[in-house]
Amino acid sequence: MARTPKDFFLFCAGIDRSILDQCPSDENKYIGIGATVFFTGVLAFCSASYALFTVFDTYWGALLFGLVWGAMIFNLDRYIVSSMKSRGSRWQNFSIALPRLLLAVLLALVISKPLELKIFEKEINAELLVMEQEVFKTQEDQIKLRYAPDLRNWQAEIATLKSEIETKERTRDDLALLALQEADGTGGSGNNNLGPSYRAKKKKADAAQQELTALLANHRPLIAEKEAQIQRTQTQVRDEIAALQRGSYGGLAARMEALDRLCRESQAIYFASIFITLLFIAIETAPIFVKLISSRSPYDYLLYRHEQVYELESLEDTTLRHNTVSNKLERAREVGQHETRAQVQLSKATIDERARRELEKLKRENWSTTGRFLHWD
Repeated sequence: MARTPKDFFLFCAGIDRSILDQCPSDENKYIGIGATVFFTGVLAFCSASYALFTVFDTYWGALLFGLVWGAMIFNLDRYIVSSMKSRGSRWQNFSIALPRLLLAVLLALVISKPLELKIFEKEINAELLVMEQEVFKTQEDQIKLRYAPDLRNWQAEIATLKSEIETKERTRDDLALLALQEADGTGGSGNNNLGPSYRAKKKKADAAQQELTALLANHRPLIAEKEAQIQRTQTQVRDEIAALQRGSYGGLAARMEALDRLCRESQAIYFASIFITLLFIAIETAPIFVKLISSRSPYDYLLYRHEQVYELESLEDTTLRHNTVSNKLERAREVGQHETRAQVQLSKATIDERARRELEKLKRENWSTTGRFLHWD
């Protein structure tokens, strides 16, 4: 049980205190390693707490999960450091350390990202406002786009109807002008009278007016109906836009996207983000590099000797057990082979005896019937 900060940091380093007591010169080295492991767990606690707070907006849940996450990272770092043992040459040590280094880098990336979000919180909040407006603008555009074809069709139909009315009005005005010019002598035949030419042109102008009146009676209700449809649709579009959910926009994923946008837009933030990540990677991998680049200390030799005792005892026990089993198998194999050979010889003797008896039986039967023995080659 840790009674002092030194004992606690040595516990964090995952060392065997009984071995370290025999080489106190290594204490400072492992106190530094243990302190690094402990503060890495603290940073992991802060990182996870902030990340969970941005998701659930509750302090107690964020603190509870952050505590569990920090304890898990602390335990994992402690295992990584304690399992890193100096053995043989530098290259052998590096091959042992490589998977641990990769795991440490992965942990550093996981820990650093939420803390980056907290460090750049003000810039991210400003970018979130821009992103929020973009999202709302996209939603509004989608609603307007859904009704745009109908609105365009109705507006085109209204324009066509009005164009027909305007064309008919121009025709009526032109015919009325021709009749007037014929009446006052400023056009047509040039005679200032209401003669046949005037009456003919006046008749055409009256016919054009009648056609215009009929066209207006038909088109104006259609135009009013389509304008009413346009008005109702525009009102519906405004209502749907007003009904859009405009809740808070600032979850973990949105903040990470905002940080990514800021990194693309600003080289200063981009390099600052990289340096923060590298800093956490350095902190996370520092204990492993310390043990990797350090020469074998007295603690390493004593630990190796302590482990070698159990290793050799296990090797001796397994070797003796292997030899015992091998001797039993060899004895059983030789006995089995001898028994097999004896059984084969016994089987051969039994067969020979049975054949001899059959042969004597045949000879006796032949003597009793012929009074003489047959000659057997």
